[in-house]
Amino acid sequence: NKSSTRIGRRDLVLRSSELATLAAIFHFSGTKPSYLGVQKRPPALALCPATNNCVSTSERISDSNHYAPPWNYNPKDGPRGKPISKDEAMKELIEVVTKTKPDNFSPRVVEKGDDYVRVEYESPIFGFVDDVEFWFPPGNKSIVQYRSASRSGFIDFNANKKRVKELRLGLEKKGWASESTF
Repeated sequence: NKSSTRIGRRDLVLRSSELATLAAIFHFSGTKPSYLGVQKRPPALALCPATNNCVSTSERISDSNHYAPPWNYNPKDGPRGKPISKDEAMKELIEVVTKTKPDNFSPRVVEKGDDYVRVEYESPIFGFVDDVEFWFPPGNKSIVQYRSASRSGFIDFNANKKRVKELRLGLEKKGWASESTF
């Protein structure tokens, strides 16, 4: 009797472990990093980790693995007749974000403030989640800073750079410009 009880427990533990492993394999959403949002000193979005699965305007220009130039929603000599407000720019940004699905990642706006938007992009197969942040710094420069980073792994096969590029191209159709292109 004791041996059959042990085998039952053993089987239960093994099957539970197998189920947990399968669940982890097929959904890699990870947890939201605690450092997301506008950092206090200096005011900026967080820097990228050393891994090659992040792109940000907060990085140094010399860091070609992580740096991307900020966007301007009222560029000098731009195609718009008159400048738009920050609120109008945020509406345009959210419209482009929700319509842009590079590599079939599904975007979901999860946080929106007066000067900050955070979007989670989820992959269609394994449920990987990437966090994308947009910040409209104070002042009259019409600049938008951003950061796109994978929650897990070390490489992303340029998914974040591709996403940022597709967003930029969508915003350019609305009159936005990059401070430079990459």
